[in-house]
Amino acid sequence: MSMPNIKPHAVLLASPGMGHLIPVIELAKCLHTHHGFLVTVVVVTTTSSQNLHHISQLSSLNVLTLPPLDVSHKFGPNHSVVVRISLTMIESVPLLRSSILSMNPRPSALIVDLFGTPALPMARELGMLSYVFLTSNAWFSALIVYFPVIDKKMEDRHVIHHEPLRIPSCKSIPFEDTFEPFLNRDGPMYESFLKRTREIVSADGILVNTWQDMEPRTIKTLLDRENLGGIVKGAIHFVGPLLTTIESKPKGKSNNNNVLQWLDAQPVDSVIYVSFGSGGTLSTAQLTELAWGLELSQQKFVWVVRPPKENDSSGTFFNVGKRSRMQRHHGLLARGFRGEDTECGEGGANNGVGMVAWPLFAEQRMNARMLTEELKVAVRVNAMRESVVGREEIGKAVRRIMVEEEGRRIRLRVKELKVSGEKALSKFGSSHESLCQMTKDCLNYLQGSF
Repeated sequence: MSMPNIKPHAVLLASPGMGHLIPVIELAKCLHTHHGFLVTVVVVTTTSSQNLHHISQLSSLNVLTLPPLDVSHKFGPNHSVVVRISLTMIESVPLLRSSILSMNPRPSALIVDLFGTPALPMARELGMLSYVFLTSNAWFSALIVYFPVIDKKMEDRHVIHHEPLRIPSCKSIPFEDTFEPFLNRDGPMYESFLKRTREIVSADGILVNTWQDMEPRTIKTLLDRENLGGIVKGAIHFVGPLLTTIESKPKGKSNNNNVLQWLDAQPVDSVIYVSFGSGGTLSTAQLTELAWGLELSQQKFVWVVRPPKENDSSGTFFNVGKRSRMQRHHGLLARGFRGEDTECGEGGANNGVGMVAWPLFAEQRMNARMLTEELKVAVRVNAMRESVVGREEIGKAVRRIMVEEEGRRIRLRVKELKVSGEKALSKFGSSHESLCQMTKDCLNYLQGSF
């Protein structure tokens, strides 16, 4: 009997936070537009989520928003954002299951992000293929794959004696840039991450948002079944770089966004974009030093400032006079962090610009080291854990990337990577072909169901 003419239907689960939602949406667009998938994006929200504005712009995708979850009673004030998101995703599984059972046609694959792994057993129970989409780089993916089998003595040498953590055939991780859970192996973050990595390596496949030419050595190790590739159950697909694309406004049409209007009036490569994402927060003291550092750099900037927490003293730092002075001279403060406020930053990434790497939490210290030492596309702020980075350090880093010869070399290198990434995503490129193989796997799975 011939196979019915149907398309694979994939459900993509996005955990709370714009940094998780945007890559999932871009993967959904790619699967739908270039690989013939039916896609449903399921978004997990909390009572404080800021995703809804961005979701409202996605008329081209089938997006399902689960009812907001309040899990605040399950954690204390000192629990990290990682633990909070993990608890939220555990609580979301019954809602997700109910939603999937009501879908028509029934999905054949579930794709989750790093925090969505509690849903993988449910996918297997419902007869779906299970995939994990890792939005970071191959180096961090190698740590994830290796984490469940790390030798206890090796881990002790890293955590207790501060020796580099050696990952087979990959760059070692210096202790000063180690992944946060290692700092407290008795804490909930370590146990949660260990559980997630075990779930990830047992999935039917792993998708990683990087590409062959960006990290060839690490990718080769992850694909080698005699090396790290032998730890995982399914195939690893390198599918990046999946980035938000910015459409140019129609000719003759004015731009109503005051940030973009201001940017349009500036020379090319003359503005630095300052943002710490939807999860990064700075202390009042650090905000002060950052403001002075930008002033000392004498460079134009756009600084996206997250709305301060209620009753937080940092909420009164930027008084009207200070904001007005910044807007008149070197920069512009974009208040009220929302999806569109990040467009100039994401557009900058697509256009190939250098970066100042300022790691705050999670694997960001690993990312900063890779950006500066391996890829050579960034300068790094010397940010020690729990310390305030001084204004002179900040001003110097900004000038290195914006004014000095080092910054020019970095911008050239980023533009080379941009071309390389575009090639990987083009027809017959490495990332395109990797997603084609995943599509074949899903179609073969469907064929076996009939």
